[in-house]
Formats: sequence, C-alpha cells, structure tokens
Amino acid sequence: MYTVITVPAFNDNYIWLIRHDNHCLVVDPGEAAPVLERLKTLGLELDAILLTHHHHDHVGGVGELLGHFPHASLYGPRHDPMPAHHGQWLEDGDRINWHGLGLDVIHVPGHTLGHIAYHGNGMLFCGDTLFSAGCGRLFEGTPAQMHDSLQRLAALPDDTLLYCAHEYTLSNLRFAHAVEPDNLAIQQRIGMISKLRQQGLPSLPSRLGDERHFNVFLRCEQNSVRFSAEKYALKCLENPEDTFAVLRGWKDVF
Repeated sequence: MYTVITVPAFNDNYIWLIRHDNHCLVVDPGEAAPVLERLKTLGLELDAILLTHHHHDHVGGVGELLGHFPHASLYGPRHDPMPAHHGQWLEDGDRINWHGLGLDVIHVPGHTLGHIAYHGNGMLFCGDTLFSAGCGRLFEGTPAQMHDSLQRLAALPDDTLLYCAHEYTLSNLRFAHAVEPDNLAIQQRIGMISKLRQQGLPSLPSRLGDERHFNVFLRCEQNSVRFSAEKYALKCLENPEDTFAVLRGWKDVF
C-alpha cells in the first residue's frame, strides 16, 4: 500500500519518498532537484514535507519544493529552528495521518536538541540520530541525551525498517569491527554491505532487530563493548551511558 523510494542527494545523503498511489510525502529534502526529477518521472503529487532537524542538508530544498507544490503541508520539530515557511511544528507524541498511514513523532535529542523521528507502519525515519551500524555526531546535545534517544528507538519492534539520512554504513561497520573484532555479525555485515556498495546499491533500509547485533552504539550494555571502550579510555566505565560517551568520542576521531 505504501512504497518507500530512495532519492540520493549530495555525496552521501538519502531523501526518502513515501508513495501511495500517485501521492507522496518527502522526508528531509536537502535539495529539490533530485526530488522534482523523481516526482516528474513517476507522475507523483507532493502532499507533504517531513523534516527531522534543521541542518541545511536536510532542509535546503524546502523552499523550491513548496514553490512547485504550494499546497503541500510542511512538518518539522518544534524545538529546532525551522525554515521560514508556514508549517506544523511537532513535539514528542504528536501524530501525522496521511492516506491511512499514521506516523508517530519521537523526540530524539542529541544530534540537535530538537531532532525528531517519524515511526509508523513498520518504518522509522530517523534523520541523523540512528544510522545503520552507527549514530549521529553530538552537535548540540549531550551523550546522555543521545544514549537515551537511541534507547527509545531501540525499543521499537525488531521488524522496524530503518530509513536514515546518510550512506555511512561501511565506515560505521569498520569502527564497529575495531570495537568488537570477534563479533561474527559485524564481519558478516561488512561482507554483505561491501557487495551492495560495489554494485552501487544503498545499504538501507536496515532491520532494527539486526542492528542490535552489530551496531555497537546499541550494545553499550555488552561486556565486549564496555571492555573495548575501557581499554580505549584507560579507565573503568560504570554504566552503558559512560560507555556510549567513550564510543562516540572514539568514533569522532576514528
């Protein structure tokens, strides 16, 4: 009933179109041109624009898209600075309904303070909070905020499909292998994703239940991850939140 279409943008961004018949939503349109091209090719009408956070590579195409589709609705986080257009600004617990599709809003601060994700119908559009095998940098939030946000997303059902906004999977897996060199799931995932990328195919979507086996940022309670973080930090770590903070700092310089 709903189809998700991948629209590559810039060097490594993904813009997502959710299609229903000849209507669609667009998630995080950092630039308009590839979206407009895909809409024209498929004969789609743009009904709404969904934003997860305020960074330019996620919002840069909003003005041009609204110029072509002036009746499209604009949604985004209430607590991030949004583009200067009339929109509906959302908070944790809000819900969007579109052609029978319900998308629940989850506030996930960390990458930015107001960052939100959209979850519904087995799909998670999480911007730059959770990546396949990784997570976003902490530009505005604290490690505690990001760890809590990731825990909220990790609590979603195993069969949830993860649609994040960047093709970072292979580099994230290389870091994960440095953290857990004996993790067979990481080794197998590197082989699988390498083949996809060699063919020019996206690594996404990823199944959330699988992520729990190779995404070290979702595995901070595992002894193998904590021991590796302690070895890197040269200190004992008392809880998963401290482990996460060390991992995120390590990944920043990896």
